[in-house]
Amino acid sequence: MSPVEQRIAALYKQESGRVLATLIRLLKGNFDLAEEALQDAFVAALSQWQRDGIPNNPRAWLVSTGRFKAIDRIRKNARLDDYLAELANTLETEIQTDSPYAADTIEDDRLRLIFTCCHPSLAMQARVALTLREVCGLTTEAIAAAFLVPASTLAQRIVRAKNKIRDAAIPYEVPEQGALPARRDAVLAVVYLVFNEGYTASSGPQLMQSDLSREAIRLGRLLSGLLPDSEVKGLLALMLLHDARRDSRANENGDLIPLDEQDRTRWNRNQIKEGCDLVIQALRAGPAGEYALQAAIAAVHAEALVAQDTDWIQIVGLYDALLQVNPSPVVALNRAAAIAMRDGPLAGLEAIDRLAEHKDLQGYYLLHAARADLFRRLDQAAEACRCYQLALRLAQQAPEQRFLQQRLAALQKQK
Repeated sequence: MSPVEQRIAALYKQESGRVLATLIRLLKGNFDLAEEALQDAFVAALSQWQRDGIPNNPRAWLVSTGRFKAIDRIRKNARLDDYLAELANTLETEIQTDSPYAADTIEDDRLRLIFTCCHPSLAMQARVALTLREVCGLTTEAIAAAFLVPASTLAQRIVRAKNKIRDAAIPYEVPEQGALPARRDAVLAVVYLVFNEGYTASSGPQLMQSDLSREAIRLGRLLSGLLPDSEVKGLLALMLLHDARRDSRANENGDLIPLDEQDRTRWNRNQIKEGCDLVIQALRAGPAGEYALQAAIAAVHAEALVAQDTDWIQIVGLYDALLQVNPSPVVALNRAAAIAMRDGPLAGLEAIDRLAEHKDLQGYYLLHAARADLFRRLDQAAEACRCYQLALRLAQQAPEQRFLQQRLAALQKQK
């Protein structure tokens, strides 16, 4: 590979997202045309830069070339479509009047792209697929493999999302200040869903899909740079702190290792420090939101060099605060588990049993797994076995199923 080709390959990795975001704006929100223009621009760079040298502003050159290539494509089809002819005329006129290459404009374009891909009028599955494809640059095949769906199904989700953006005239813009908090939350929900699917896959043979977690953290860093905000910092901190434990969460066979049995010397201390620093920044910026409080809980876990040193009093207090912000039954279940560690298994069982009838927890395997563990700690083997069997019927992921089966088998040997 020649030096010019190496430079172009590096630019594609570093700049293609920025160039695409700007081309989508310049081409009036036409995602497909912008993607084709991006590829055309890099193909042109391979031939022209070898001959003429690398331009002083490669990003601006790629945007300009991509726009001209898009106009060429439109002109070829304009005879058959009045709309395309009008679009080509508009684009050619704008070339004479605008300057889309300023750094702040291009960074704004990246925010526009993120907010458009995560627009609340799109179904959540479509938001996730479109964000991974357009913002992160993952291939359709890679996204489909990560979510265990056929590539054709995933491709259709992306096509439908693009059509919805076009047909509903969803604006390619950063929301006004008044609408920003709600729209920000929609973006963060997509990023966190991507991270969680990578951190603990919802189904399938593997515990983790680390590529997805890394992409979510990359998105979190991008958002933190573009949209400084306590909840954005909180989410990035939360992801970094959880991901810091990645290498200790499964053994060489892919079997799950629970938090209290993990080898904490394998935790990534650099990520933990970065995450804890971000937690402090997020909490100081206040008021503490859902992600900042979850990150604070993860930080308390991360700061304990051995499981026995975990400050469960502080964790329960943080869960109390989190319940005020997000009174969900899953948060209440996690708080009950923390109470069991602070006050003993009987107190934990009482707290869990108060949640057992909640409709949102009826099919939640972790409710039964938590009860099973507490009965095990109370030496009530028969009840623990019954709860493990309930959890096994509901668990969807192979490593979690194996973990539950191992706990169940160990108890059955004792009977």
